[in-house]
Amino acid sequence: MTRLFQAMAGAVHGGAEAFFTRLALALQEAGQEQKLAIRTDPARGQTLREGGCEVAEFRFGGFFDWRTRPGLRRILREWEPKVVLTWMSRATKVMPKGSYVHVARLGGYYDLKYYRRCNHLIGNTQDIVRHLTVNGWPKARVHYLPNFVDDTPAEPVDRESLETPDDAPLLLALGRLHPNKGFDVLIEAMALAPRAWLWLAGAGPEEANLKAQAQRLGVDNRIRFLGWRDDAPALMAAADALVCPSRHEPLGNVILEAWAHGLPVIAAEAQGPLELVRPNVNGLLVPLEDAASLARAIHDLTSDMTSRLELSEAGYDTFARRFGRGAVVAAYRDFFDRVAR
Repeated sequence: MTRLFQAMAGAVHGGAEAFFTRLALALQEAGQEQKLAIRTDPARGQTLREGGCEVAEFRFGGFFDWRTRPGLRRILREWEPKVVLTWMSRATKVMPKGSYVHVARLGGYYDLKYYRRCNHLIGNTQDIVRHLTVNGWPKARVHYLPNFVDDTPAEPVDRESLETPDDAPLLLALGRLHPNKGFDVLIEAMALAPRAWLWLAGAGPEEANLKAQAQRLGVDNRIRFLGWRDDAPALMAAADALVCPSRHEPLGNVILEAWAHGLPVIAAEAQGPLELVRPNVNGLLVPLEDAASLARAIHDLTSDMTSRLELSEAGYDTFARRFGRGAVVAAYRDFFDRVAR
C-alpha cells in the first residue's frame, strides 16, 4: 500500500476544504495508510480524528511562523510517505523537500509559480487540466481526478422555521458571498420572478451589499439570508431548485451536491457548469450576468413539475456515473499507487 501524507492549509469554510475532509475520511474508511496536516482548526481536526485520521495542526503562517516547516519536516522524517498531496498554494509552498513524490491538487486557475517543485498536478476539472498543460506542464504529469459529494439523504429543513410558505417555489443558492458567485445577479432576477422565494446560504464580504440590494429592489421579504450552513443536504431536501449564478466557477461542487440529492439545477455559463451541465438534459444554463434570462429559467422550471423531475433524474444519473464516492476514491488510490511506482 502507498503511504500517503496530505496537507491542507485552507480557510475554515470553502469547497476545497470541505472536499479535503470528505476525501480524507473516505480514504481512511477504504483502508488508506495516511497522515494529515491541517491549518489549525479545532472543528475540522475533531471531525477528522473522529473518522480515525491522525492529524497534526499547524499555523501555516508567514515569515514569522517558526513551527510549521520543522513540524512538517519531522512528520516526513518519521512517517516516510511515498506520496505527499498538498492542497492549493499555501501548503505546497511550505512543504519541505524530500524523497517522496510531491503531488498538488488544484481546484482553480492558480498561479503556477507556486507549484514548480511538484512532480505531478491534479486538476478537478478537465478545463483546469487544459489550463495546466497550456501553461507548460507535461501531459504525463497532469491528471484529472474529480470531486465527489455526500449523497446521504437528510430530513428537509422545516420551511416554517425560516418563515417560508410551504407552497412557494423555493430556490436555494449556496456559497461564499463574493462577487465571483454572482448572487447580485440572482437577487436582480428575483425582482423579475415574483412567485419565487430564495434561501441564500453563505457568508462573506458581500453580505451587506446583497442585503441592501434585496431591500432596494423590494425582494427582501422573499429572501432568507441563512449565513454559513453545514446542513446543505437538509436545505436541498426542502427546496425546489438549486441556482448557481456564478461569474467564475471552476467546478461547481454545489451542482454535484444538488444532483446527488435529486435537485434540479439552473446555472450560469461559467467554466465548471459548462463542463458539467448538458442544457435541457441534466440542467438549465443561462448566459453570464443575465438576470432576465435567469428569471425566465426560474419561472419555466418552477412552473413545470415534469421538467423538474426529468432534470433531477438526469442530474442524479450524471452524479452516480461520474462523481460517486466509490468511483472517485478508487481513482485516487489507483493514482497514488501509479505515481509512487
